[in-house]
Amino acid sequence: MTQLSKTDPPGPDGPPPPGPAEVKRSGAATGVPDDEFAFRVTRRPRPARWFAVLAAVLVTAWLGYTVVVNPNLHWDVIADHQFDAVILEGLWVTVQLTLVSMTAGIVIGVAVAVMQLSENPVLRVTASAYTWFFRGTPLLVQLIFWFNLALLFPVISIGVPFDGPKLVEWQTNAVITGFVAALLGLSINEGAYLAEIVRAGIQSVDPGQREAGATLGMSNRQILARVILPQAMRVIIPPFGNQFISMLKTTSLVSVIAGADLMTVSQHLYLANFEVIALLMVASLWYLALTTVASVAQHFIERRYSPGTAPLRRRMLTNLVPGRTGKGAAS
Repeated sequence: MTQLSKTDPPGPDGPPPPGPAEVKRSGAATGVPDDEFAFRVTRRPRPARWFAVLAAVLVTAWLGYTVVVNPNLHWDVIADHQFDAVILEGLWVTVQLTLVSMTAGIVIGVAVAVMQLSENPVLRVTASAYTWFFRGTPLLVQLIFWFNLALLFPVISIGVPFDGPKLVEWQTNAVITGFVAALLGLSINEGAYLAEIVRAGIQSVDPGQREAGATLGMSNRQILARVILPQAMRVIIPPFGNQFISMLKTTSLVSVIAGADLMTVSQHLYLANFEVIALLMVASLWYLALTTVASVAQHFIERRYSPGTAPLRRRMLTNLVPGRTGKGAAS
């Protein structure tokens, strides 16, 4: 056993701790196995958590049972209309509205975000006014406005401004149908929100990355496309995915302007057969299916663009040095 000599005073915190050999001999001397000297981590019992889980399960089961056995919910009507041709046509219109509106919103959002970050004060003020107005007014109001645009401009024309000769003109009601009004309202409104998302993503990139691109002789457009945006994607993708999922459900608002979407055709059907709840259930099940698929896709896209992943590193190195590709760029 290690002992302190008389000439060696103990330290400020007392004598040094015993060494491994001393601990082992202490265990052997007491007849207690060495494993008993190790700390054991045990979980504290948490009855409140189990009670909450049990209560949630019971409430969910009760609600599910109440819905399933409710005689006023006609499951046969739901089954008959779930894959009805009219419902599927409205579903396809919903998908079209979502894809086209989000695509147009991305184009508008990137352009407005670049304008907001521009050194030109006119561009900055214009972009700020755009986002302020379309984020500050309800989407439903915007949809109704576009649908009734003919009340403000009965004729849409192309020609010399300020009462000059008109080259081509159309009746506004013939151009701005319910579907077109829905596209205009959804796209322009979404562009205002995506502009803020893209701007935040661009500002999250280290300014030194722009300087590095300029050192390599890249133009501002090349720096934005090859250096800034690829790195900003990891910040942009999560909120963009949420916006896409939200857009799938927001398209139901176009039913007020007869946009021929899933909600519109569901309303037409239940106004004819008075099966309001059953047709709303049909629409809800399709919305759930669409949002579930979009959520799964968002999960995999976020993994691809997560920081530190090999695909992202390869893309960044390839963009910076076009001669390096594939395996060599990742090494």
